[in-house]
Amino acid sequence: MPDQNSVIDYKLENGLRVLLKPIHTTPVVSNWIWYRVGARNEQAGKTGISHWVEHMMFKGTPTFPKGRIMLEVNRNGGVLNGFTSQDYTAYFETLPADRLDLGLRIESDRMANALIDPEEVTSERTVIISEREGHENNPAWALHEEVKATAFHVHPYGTMVIGWKDDLHQITRDDLYQHYKMYYGPHNAVLVIIGDIEVDRLRDRIDELFGPIPAGPVPPPVIIREPTQQSERRVVIRRPGKTAYFQAVYHVCEGTHSDAFTLLMLEAVLSGAGFGGPATHRSARLYRALVETDIAVDASAGYHPSIDPGTVSFDGTIRHGHTLAEFEAALEIEIERLKEEPVSAAELAKVLKQTRAQLAYTMERVSNQARWLGWLEMLGDWRQFDALEDKLAAVTANDIQQAAQKYLRASNRTVGWFEPT
Repeated sequence: MPDQNSVIDYKLENGLRVLLKPIHTTPVVSNWIWYRVGARNEQAGKTGISHWVEHMMFKGTPTFPKGRIMLEVNRNGGVLNGFTSQDYTAYFETLPADRLDLGLRIESDRMANALIDPEEVTSERTVIISEREGHENNPAWALHEEVKATAFHVHPYGTMVIGWKDDLHQITRDDLYQHYKMYYGPHNAVLVIIGDIEVDRLRDRIDELFGPIPAGPVPPPVIIREPTQQSERRVVIRRPGKTAYFQAVYHVCEGTHSDAFTLLMLEAVLSGAGFGGPATHRSARLYRALVETDIAVDASAGYHPSIDPGTVSFDGTIRHGHTLAEFEAALEIEIERLKEEPVSAAELAKVLKQTRAQLAYTMERVSNQARWLGWLEMLGDWRQFDALEDKLAAVTANDIQQAAQKYLRASNRTVGWFEPT
């Protein structure tokens, strides 16, 4: 994990937070800009606007016309991308170390000068609505959307990042531009650079490129909180299809809560260690109980820490010849087992070993280290997580059992079935 002592952390006068970490093992640098804006920052009637602005920031500035960003990064031997989540938006370029300046110029330029051209807005509206319609044709995605909307009655986490289709038809160019000016400035951003860098020279260049960009207005805080769920909720989708899908979500704590580490280990016990490395789930409980018994094609638990209280999810694809009721009954046995019996010392040691291996594998690349550092900063403060491995190792069998009893209650869950007709 990122070492607190090796990360240079400072702020520019306009509010831009900068995190630098020199790693001289290979002549590569990963340059990320993180904005504290995602689906949780959107208002009713404007859902999907953050994802749309993310697209528009690839559509050109006076300095980098449409298509030039991709062309220049590829021409200089690099890779790039951008993505929007519930909690944040991020862009990155991973380049040869002597080409880092290109990434800095791209991000400082589109932070200040994105055109959000009206014709491009019209064109992109069609693209995003088509993207959404493609998702709607995927039964697993459609089930996930219904489950989220049923689990969250108030909080924006109940809305998919792409937004509702009616909103995508109604959002205007002015809406997009105002959202851009409010959220995508230095006052709401974190610049993370890891790799073969000369810190003093880089700091001067960051001051030169990002320092003159004025801070925007202070974004409104997200103060909405989801009321405590009082009883189980269920949703059933019946429509043409060939395969049945299951999903259940349970409300859990925010990502900065101490229980978050326990929930990550709970996920690892049920589904295998994650963290971006190769799959290790074949020895995990859900695989053995649901896949090896031929009830399901796949089965998994998933916990992704979030800024506000989120969910832990359980998903499965039902094998032909078996039923959703069979899957749910077998899953319930595993959940009750976790609540009634502490995980054995041997199983906990195995899961921790897998987790450490996954983290080591994930951290081999500077791009992954930069992603982790930025993501942890978006959740709260990267310093709180600089000892992630140690905090995961400190989780006990009793902690996991108590978390299962606390969160994995029937009254706290929303269950979704996709029944093909």
